[in-house]
Amino acid sequence: MDYLPLFLQLRSQPAVVVGGGRVAVRKVELLLKCRSDVTVVAPELRDELRELVLRGELHHIAGRFQPAHLDGAVVVVAATSRRDVNAAVSAAARERRIPVNVVDDAELSTFIFPAIIDRSPIIAAVSSGGQAPVLARRVREQIEAVLPARLGALARFMGERRKAVQQSLSAIARRPFWERLTGGIVGTRVLAGDEAGAERAFERELRTSHLTACAATGGSGLGEVYLIGAGPGDPDLLTLRALQLLQQADVVLYDRLVPEAVLQRSRRDAERIFVGKRTGDHTPQEHINELLVHLARKGLRVARLKGGDPLVFGRGGEEIEVLAAHGIPYTIVPGITAALGAAASAGIPLTHRGLAHSVTFVTGHVLEDRSLDWRSLAAPRHTVVFYMGVAHLPSIVAKLRAAGAPADQPAAIIEQATLPQQRILRGALATISVIAREADIAPPALLIVGDVAAFGAIDTLVPDATRNAAGALA
Repeated sequence: MDYLPLFLQLRSQPAVVVGGGRVAVRKVELLLKCRSDVTVVAPELRDELRELVLRGELHHIAGRFQPAHLDGAVVVVAATSRRDVNAAVSAAARERRIPVNVVDDAELSTFIFPAIIDRSPIIAAVSSGGQAPVLARRVREQIEAVLPARLGALARFMGERRKAVQQSLSAIARRPFWERLTGGIVGTRVLAGDEAGAERAFERELRTSHLTACAATGGSGLGEVYLIGAGPGDPDLLTLRALQLLQQADVVLYDRLVPEAVLQRSRRDAERIFVGKRTGDHTPQEHINELLVHLARKGLRVARLKGGDPLVFGRGGEEIEVLAAHGIPYTIVPGITAALGAAASAGIPLTHRGLAHSVTFVTGHVLEDRSLDWRSLAAPRHTVVFYMGVAHLPSIVAKLRAAGAPADQPAAIIEQATLPQQRILRGALATISVIAREADIAPPALLIVGDVAAFGAIDTLVPDATRNAAGALA
């Protein structure tokens, strides 16, 4: 190891930056963020630095560097464009045994600045020892992507309660308590911005931890449920919040619309339970509700993973009611709903100036619902997206036509949206059923009806027999 990673306390400590250009600005901003007392030595300053001097946040010595400028400093940065000046700064700092960084010159430096992930008070630093700073920054970006934005808030929450935990629990019980806290209900509530809910959960956890059995087993007695939208299928379209919670869930309940590639993003040792429909069979919603409550009451963190968004035709509302009625904490993580994902993958804008000023999502299972206003669905300048409508396609077309939709109304079907096997078929209301039948379209697939459905190129899989009819609308 060429460098010892350290975190310096620079609050109110004197730091000197030699140079007043663009690179110096970055280093000054970083030192000021640490609340250091910063002095810049340079004949001229960039506007950003002059503004800081005018506001009294920065000291300026207007002149050429002199070794005496470093007297009393605890850290020094050389950020000029002249190597002879940088070398002089380095020599003067070494002579005074002051840590010095010469920007982009590891040979003249006694320390280097790492790539920093700032979730204060949680700070992570990545360094390549000056060998590959671009690679270090890339690693930082990858780490930053998986760290919650409110991680610092969780650290502060824990720090403010350390004394209470020390007074209530023995040393041997504290570690399992804090582990439950960070990975359980309390941590989830803080990261979601609900500190009042986190405080209530914290007090409950602390009371429970007084029980000998709880302290011995590390169990908390009550788990939580994450209602997570898995998006339209492509695992790269999962939200960061979804990824974070999937990585801490003990159990994952998933349905048929969740592909294996999305499941692979969950914790490797998490138990997976399929609760979706199979051929000729399906899991009753009541059973899913009971399972969620049962698992959470065992103290487990349960991810209920749903295709698209959990609150758009995902029966998430019913599960929320059950969880609330049983006092089970839950977190809702929205996902890219199938309609938005499918439309984007097909290059279809669901609204467009002059073509569509509104959009409606409808499930294909409500064909017999007499309250459904088919005239509004068939209205001009309106887009309708039918979920689970392929099996009822002829009936949907017939109802739209009966409600006044023209025969040449553009329509599109997106099968396996956002996945490698995605197919996009286009046509008109008069032809779309034939197109779907000849292409052997199968669920999951969405139907989009409206003038916007004519956007984009005709898919190469459209049957030749109907290509001419569909092509006129593309």
